[in-house]
Amino acid sequence: MKLAGIAPLIIVAGCTAVGPDYKRPHIALTEQFVGGSQTPVVAVAMTPWWREYSDSMLTALIEQGLATNLDIDSARERIREAEANLRATGVNAAMDGSAEIDRTRSGGDGTSTTTGTNKELSASLVLDIFGGIRREREAAIADLAAAQADLEQVRLAWLADVVSAYADARYYQEAIALVRETINAREETVKITAAQYQAGDATEYDLAEAQALLDAARADLPDYLGQFNANVFAIATLLDRPAAPLLKQMERGAPQLRVLNTRQTGVPADLLRNRPDVRYYEAILRSAVADVGVATSDMLPSLTLSGDVGIASGTQTWSFGPALSLPVFNQGALAAQRDAKLSIAKQAEIDWRSAVVSAVEDVQVAQSNLLQYRRRATALQTSATSYGRALALAQESYRGGAITLLDLLDTDRSTASARISAASARNKAAKEWATLQISIGAGAAITGAKANLAAAPAAQ
Repeated sequence: MKLAGIAPLIIVAGCTAVGPDYKRPHIALTEQFVGGSQTPVVAVAMTPWWREYSDSMLTALIEQGLATNLDIDSARERIREAEANLRATGVNAAMDGSAEIDRTRSGGDGTSTTTGTNKELSASLVLDIFGGIRREREAAIADLAAAQADLEQVRLAWLADVVSAYADARYYQEAIALVRETINAREETVKITAAQYQAGDATEYDLAEAQALLDAARADLPDYLGQFNANVFAIATLLDRPAAPLLKQMERGAPQLRVLNTRQTGVPADLLRNRPDVRYYEAILRSAVADVGVATSDMLPSLTLSGDVGIASGTQTWSFGPALSLPVFNQGALAAQRDAKLSIAKQAEIDWRSAVVSAVEDVQVAQSNLLQYRRRATALQTSATSYGRALALAQESYRGGAITLLDLLDTDRSTASARISAASARNKAAKEWATLQISIGAGAAITGAKANLAAAPAAQ
């Protein structure tokens, strides 16, 4: 094939890049979440939603830890790697060259020594006839976007872990306080029963049963203390901090996280912009589509302009000209590689669609759970309050001999169980609110430095 014969093809191909141009695939989404509204939300990536708990220690831990977490640091390094790979594309991928300088000395027995210097400069430029280099750059840009979205995914996962561990630690502190109240109440029951036993109004069995219930409450304390410590240690690991100082700070105590109201979650289409995992999979898809173009260009002729300039022993030489490469005998292998890239792109599209569907489900589940958990927490708190009143009345009635020990112990057990259940329900509801924020992508772009500049929106 003569160069003049493919010149028109080169001119036409130079205007575009082979392979498919990326276009976001169509995906059917409902106009609103179940139980939601049709009002879109603005970008929520800079929303410091954890401040709405009004817990100063939690806020400080999160906003300090955002700048020190090792997983986040690792994700930042992946961004730097992608940025370096991007710089290697485009013009840097098309050009190549080298310069060499050799200095030699030669001679022999009885002869004079001669010195020579050879200088050579060579360069080459690949003409991006079919856009393969442009497609490589498109893929690198998409890979960088994927790395940036991955950082936000890691940040949201870290936020979820910190809030969950902190909420659980405060719950176990509340459980410890409730168990101690139960111990105090049961110690009083033992005293009353012992006095009645001395007076002959209670049996030794009654005294043993009251003591056994007291011992059972005391046995609960180590478990709750161990769970509290474990969650504090988890927070220390997430923040890459020594555990001992943090444990002392947490042992000072604080109320459980507040149970907050729901807020506007936007519409499903907002997730395409706000959810970092959805953007991550779309970037992977964009990169895979660009790779199809690269594989397609590999099947077509390539043209390289190269030249050399040299000086050796006072003689100057130069050469310049094009080199045409025609992939003739490996077309089958190249076609197979292109088909594999097409399949990879299709798999990436499936992964993206799956991520969108899962994101919609996450929001709807979190929204539903928050509503139901709040209702349950309210009902259990009412129950615990009622049982508390019943226990106080039962103790007075037992002291006066109006009810039996069995009645008092039944009320005691129910009260202790109701109080722990109410605290657990409040904890679940508080954590589910955080899950809802993460499910819509809130706070994904906030770093430790930016957290101080972001304003916390009011709860709705």
